[in-house]
Amino acid sequence: MRLAAGQVAVVTGAAGGIGLAMARRFAADGLAVVLADVEQAALESAAAGLRDDGATVHARVVDVGEREQVMALAEEVYDTFGACHVLCNNAGVGSGAEGRMWEHEPNDWTWAFAVNVWGVFHGIQAFVPRMIAGGEPGHVVNTSSTDGGVAPLPTASVYAVTKAAVVTMTESLYAHLKAERARVGASVLFPGPHMLRTGLWESHRNRPEKYAKSRPRRTPYRSLDQWEAAMKEAGREVLFTPVEQVADLVVEGITAERFWLLPGSEHSDRQIRARAQSMLDRANPAYLESFILE
Repeated sequence: MRLAAGQVAVVTGAAGGIGLAMARRFAADGLAVVLADVEQAALESAAAGLRDDGATVHARVVDVGEREQVMALAEEVYDTFGACHVLCNNAGVGSGAEGRMWEHEPNDWTWAFAVNVWGVFHGIQAFVPRMIAGGEPGHVVNTSSTDGGVAPLPTASVYAVTKAAVVTMTESLYAHLKAERARVGASVLFPGPHMLRTGLWESHRNRPEKYAKSRPRRTPYRSLDQWEAAMKEAGREVLFTPVEQVADLVVEGITAERFWLLPGSEHSDRQIRARAQSMLDRANPAYLESFILE
């Protein structure tokens, strides 16, 4: 699919981080961008910045975990622009789950699934039928994580499980689009290969009361900056991937109609091979035993 001026890109979780970087990249190519996010002040600031740069922007506060709000977003996009060519289901949260899996609070699972899994499905159901009916080339990008689909991270089990679900959902979407002979493609995004400076670490700032934790968080790190400082003090190097690099990967992948948007990484490749070999050998997952579950 060729990206061109006059097309429309819808991005959820667009008030910062990867979402905002993708919106800026699409706008640089002349696309109108629709920003959706649950955080109103940050959303307004992001939209204003893009408008200052000359972009055509439409912004709406949306909780992707609420189906009606995503459906209303689609209605508004088509009423305003008449089309959606690129859909990035990018909104996501860290669950805040701590301890062993059997110790996790049910609300940690419920909230993470509402946003990370249901949010993606709501986006698909709200936009994809319209995109197919429009008959124009289009593309859907669903944001997963290397924690969930490439190198499972047992220390972030709730988050990893939801992101693994996004991989399978996108594989299913790809197959269904092919079966329909639609002019709409699908990709699954694995941001990286290193950590990213996004608001994911501080997801609790937007946690709805209905998904409130029943006991206080135990982590001493309330922000990514605190965690990074602690790692540096312990003599551990922390590497970050610029979000702009991820946005470039997305645009390149859409243009090439590539399903796996996975940056090259020796570590990730090693994990993929180890996991696949374990399955082929019907062997126990020794690659998981290397994690220190504190």
